[in-house]
Amino acid sequence: MIPFLHLGPLTIPTFGLMVATGLLVAAYVLQADFNRRRGQLQKYTSPKNAGAAVDKDEGFLIIGIAGLAGLVGARLYHVLESPRELIANPSVLISRFGFAWFGGFLGGFLALAFLARRFRIPLLEFLDLCSPAATVGYALGRIGCLLSGDGDYGVPTNLPWGMSFPNGVVPTIERVHPTPVYEFFIWFAIAAFLWWLGKRALSGAGPSGEVFCGYLILTGIARFLIEFIRINPRSFFGLSNAQAASLVSILIGMILLWRIKRGAVSKPASA
Repeated sequence: MIPFLHLGPLTIPTFGLMVATGLLVAAYVLQADFNRRRGQLQKYTSPKNAGAAVDKDEGFLIIGIAGLAGLVGARLYHVLESPRELIANPSVLISRFGFAWFGGFLGGFLALAFLARRFRIPLLEFLDLCSPAATVGYALGRIGCLLSGDGDYGVPTNLPWGMSFPNGVVPTIERVHPTPVYEFFIWFAIAAFLWWLGKRALSGAGPSGEVFCGYLILTGIARFLIEFIRINPRSFFGLSNAQAASLVSILIGMILLWRIKRGAVSKPASA
């Protein structure tokens, strides 16, 4: 693996490079989603809030803010999982290594909630817009984990596609499950499905919030299952912290989807 690229006097961490690539591609995906929904979003623009709707290239600003908030949240969540280590060595807060998926989700969510108010778009519809882009960005970020060998790999395996990371940030000479590769393909498949759900919603066949609920449920299930072959320590009833967070994500997604579907069905009856 290649934790760092050396270009003359420059040393570039491959993890950071792939995170930046993920954010850039996510911005293009988000902008494409805004463009296809532009007609639908016009209803939120009125003489009172003229200019509040999303303009050309605004998707890059949104991803930049949400991505930065996600990275901060991911780092904070990771260090707070081991408070003793944080107290003993506060400098771990600014380490380049150790980011928690659920912390990134929480940080990004808070930023998106703020931005939804800024653009005067209902929160659920705004989250629908951002969900496919967030999924693509996460998928590409996982390639950074693979290249750096930062310990996000799985348990030892004899499968022919097992990999070793002798030069990784967290090295291992054993052949292990390349879980970042699994997540890359799974998250891209989820992104494609969420994009289709968004297209379905545009035709009026799906209610607002359905795409975001799909994101919560599907990424939660995927991460919950992947954790069974990851090397993360177990804490809650034999589950890892990420699995516990994934269960919360799935539960919230299912309850929210049920409420959305219930409201969509009951509206015509009360009209």
